[in-house]
Amino acid sequence: MKTEIINIGNELLIGQVVNTNAAWMAEQLNLAGFTVGRVTAIPDSHDEILAALGEAGDRAAVVIVTGGLGPTKDDITKKALCDFFDARLVFSDEAYVNIVRLFGSRGYPMTESNRQQAFIPDNCVAIPNVNGTAPGMWFQPQPAVGSPKSATANPKSQIPNPKYATFVALPGVPFEMKAMMSDHVIPMLRERFRTGVIIHKTVMTQGVGESFLSDILEPWETKLPKNITLAYLPQPGIVRLRLTGTGPDELTVRALIAEEVRKMEALIPQYIYGYDEETLEEIIGKLLLEKKATLATAESCTGGYIAHLVTSVPGSSGYFRGSVVAYSNDIKEHTLGVLPESLSKYGAVSETVVAEMAIGAQTRLEADYVIAVSGIAGPEGGTAEKPVGTTWIAIATPDSVVTRHVLLGDHRERNIRRAALQALNMLRKELV
Repeated sequence: MKTEIINIGNELLIGQVVNTNAAWMAEQLNLAGFTVGRVTAIPDSHDEILAALGEAGDRAAVVIVTGGLGPTKDDITKKALCDFFDARLVFSDEAYVNIVRLFGSRGYPMTESNRQQAFIPDNCVAIPNVNGTAPGMWFQPQPAVGSPKSATANPKSQIPNPKYATFVALPGVPFEMKAMMSDHVIPMLRERFRTGVIIHKTVMTQGVGESFLSDILEPWETKLPKNITLAYLPQPGIVRLRLTGTGPDELTVRALIAEEVRKMEALIPQYIYGYDEETLEEIIGKLLLEKKATLATAESCTGGYIAHLVTSVPGSSGYFRGSVVAYSNDIKEHTLGVLPESLSKYGAVSETVVAEMAIGAQTRLEADYVIAVSGIAGPEGGTAEKPVGTTWIAIATPDSVVTRHVLLGDHRERNIRRAALQALNMLRKELV
């Protein structure tokens, strides 16, 4: 069922506010079986709103609009909706009771501009907003189906021009919009429209590029069932492989996707570290807890970023000992015990030095496992022998030290991220 999203607000177009509403709404609609064909951000302009509504209504079966429903003069969406649907504003006792309740609970006086929010177009169904003063509005060519119990369809709920889609207008305040979508809009859409299911399964990979993965998976990918598609979603240090299946029956689609995931796993087992929203730091935390083992880090080029990722996981105090950010050679030598001759002979970015960093941190921080990293993050500092992006990683375990040399590129922030993920994945492989 094709759907479009229109987000209204000058703030979205000048970069003042990131349009997180669109991403969240698209995800929820997709999970409910609705395909989002387009997302449009437009300014607080009467003409732009009318144009966007008309164009979206010609393309989609469902159009959801957010923004511009507040009490201030720049909130003009309600007036534009009245013009678009040839409606007039009528006072909603139900909306007014909610506004009075909200102001009373917060101890604020009621103003006339707030009272005006109780007026809604006479050919819409009001959608309750328990978290704010602006009610939502549901417009459709036929009388309302599956409307909230607290909403009463107006006799004029027949839209003058039946070619238009079902339209829903919601406030732009995220926590208001999300509650209204979850509690009312999604259930109403599901009742009104017969949709199939859309199921996603994401396979998380690390240590391999998108093009290399594509070459390996191509023979399998070309044989995927027609209702299963594969998307490559790369980001620094990680490639997500998202399988999407569609069909009338959820159990059948899930079983089909599971079978294709098993085939994929057989082709690239060495690169898969998790599924869906799992992160490397979460997986490592679980493995350390299972082993009742501890972890520390000794970081140079990553500047503590690995420790940050590890400690971003709730409960990480149960296994993380601490970190030494040994950015200078003095700290490497005097705090971690790296030999001065190793630094002078091999340099700070070397297998020997990173191994000594790991062993030193293991002893001094009394950890079972240690991640150590030393590299040239860039954009300067590289040489012909050690170009920018040259990185050495060491993992100290209770029994050995494993090292790896990687070339990451010439972008500083991406190099830090990639080095951290490479290091975490190396540790994961030692823990499994």
